[in-house]
Amino acid sequence: MPTHHPSLSLRRWLTALLLSIGIGVAWSARADELADVQRLYYSGQAAAAMERADQFLAVKPKDPQMRFIKGVMLADAKRNVEATALFQQLTEDYPDLAEPYNNLAALYAAAGDYAKARATLEQALRTNPAYAVAQENLGDLYAALAAQSYSRALKLDPANVTVPPKLAIVRELYKTRTASATVPGGATTAAK
Repeated sequence: MPTHHPSLSLRRWLTALLLSIGIGVAWSARADELADVQRLYYSGQAAAAMERADQFLAVKPKDPQMRFIKGVMLADAKRNVEATALFQQLTEDYPDLAEPYNNLAALYAAAGDYAKARATLEQALRTNPAYAVAQENLGDLYAALAAQSYSRALKLDPANVTVPPKLAIVRELYKTRTASATVPGGATTAAK
């Protein structure tokens, strides 16, 4: 979970939450509102999407899906303090949903708080042991910690010949992944 890509994963997690909660026929008006906010947002009309989400939440302030969408938009806008608070509140209000924990962990990792990120990802996995995205993110977090440790080791002992190849492998992992994460139109598919 390198600090330079929190928005890559948040967009995919949005889809994951919408699928995990499910939108039934009885919720068609709500589904239309969610779809409209998403359409506005992904067509580059972030301000209009945020305004529409806020209007919806003024009437239904506890709606988990719209709150989640708003959290994604806040994180993409680099309003990480607000996004963190929103995802934290979602984990408290809906502790059985793994996705808000996952996004919260991404924000913690982006801020460099790997201990909180790890604990939060572990909570996501306790909530849903089959949540592959959170498992992958935990692996990425461990890789980031490995890179951090290898860099420190190299600073302490620049003559150590075993550390540079390990550091190069971890860095290559992120380089390869970043290149494959972006799809045409600026949308992303990676879940980091």
